[in-house]
Amino acid sequence: QGLYALSSGGWFGLGLGASREKWSGGLPNAHTDFIFAVIGEELGLLGTLGVVAVFGLLAWRGLKAAAKAPDEFGTLLATGLTVMVVTQALFNISVALALVPTKGIPLPFVSYGGSSLLANYILLAILMRISDSTAVRLGEVAPRKPSRRERRRAQTTDATGVLEVTS
Repeated sequence: QGLYALSSGGWFGLGLGASREKWSGGLPNAHTDFIFAVIGEELGLLGTLGVVAVFGLLAWRGLKAAAKAPDEFGTLLATGLTVMVVTQALFNISVALALVPTKGIPLPFVSYGGSSLLANYILLAILMRISDSTAVRLGEVAPRKPSRRERRRAQTTDATGVLEVTS
């Protein structure tokens, strides 16, 4: 049924919400296990290639952050987190393409489910923190300018009403 849903989408798909397999009940667990097939039916080949491209971009950026991590622990952690998310996506896509049996693994950031989404957001936040510490260490990010409130606090008035700037 997943392959039928993917093939009926064509190049550009049937349109958002117009999936026949999802609404007829022919596609089991369309909101989790077979969400990639629903994307293929509704958005077509271009939509599925877009999803694959986003996960490819995530893999590239994650491995780039791992390569520039400040220490060995950061490198291993960033590599592991990236591989976890991308492997989960590849398994879900493989289930929709009937390459592996149904495993119950959701598509990260797309499938319905709160606990998986929360875990993936936490993984992504840790990965972004590793990437951010790398950028600051390498001098790619300029130091933060003081806010207007902090600049105002640094200015005080003396008894004559003249502003003097303190450091």
